[in-house]
Amino acid sequence: MPLLRVLIRLLPWILVITAGIYIWRSFKDFFGDDKKEPAVSVNYNTILTSVEELGKMELVRYNFKDVVEYKKEVSRYIPDSKVVLIVAGEAVGCVDFTKIEAGDIVFEGDSIVQIALPEPEICYYKVDHSQSKVFSKENTYFQDAELVEESFKYAEQNVKRAALNSGILRQTKENAEKILKPMLEEITGKRVVLIPQRRIQNPEMPRKL
Repeated sequence: MPLLRVLIRLLPWILVITAGIYIWRSFKDFFGDDKKEPAVSVNYNTILTSVEELGKMELVRYNFKDVVEYKKEVSRYIPDSKVVLIVAGEAVGCVDFTKIEAGDIVFEGDSIVQIALPEPEICYYKVDHSQSKVFSKENTYFQDAELVEESFKYAEQNVKRAALNSGILRQTKENAEKILKPMLEEITGKRVVLIPQRRIQNPEMPRKL
């Protein structure tokens, strides 16, 4: 009987201690040590994957229409062959996102991400044959088809030169800032700073004699 009386007297304390342990276990995370390091979430791999999926992104298109005169010397004794074309062509400037590597994406704090973009390039250039035509041919000496083909190849290279001279790469870079920055900020959820991508190239070793 004395033992039963002791247990009855201790029962309230046992219940209080049990309830205290339960409450402590349930709320220990809430009342935990403030010095505990916060969880860190790094998501640059997701950003890199999203950026790479863009591939080569076209940012500007230059359209050209020109008269191209192609001359070919045949012999000093006879007049040169000449083909005159009315040419329509186009050149497209782009940025190749597949060249971006993990090291080109740098997080600065929680709100800024810096992305190093590859140099702008001409994705392609071409002559639109459906909008181009042969205006005249002189002294072709029965080589009309060959001379016309050569003249169109020359005209195609002229489209590239004209695009470069017109500043297509500069315009591509400017459009990258205007178009890509908002798009990348949507992908990352952070303020994006675009900088030129720089690669250190190893110097060529001198050839052994």
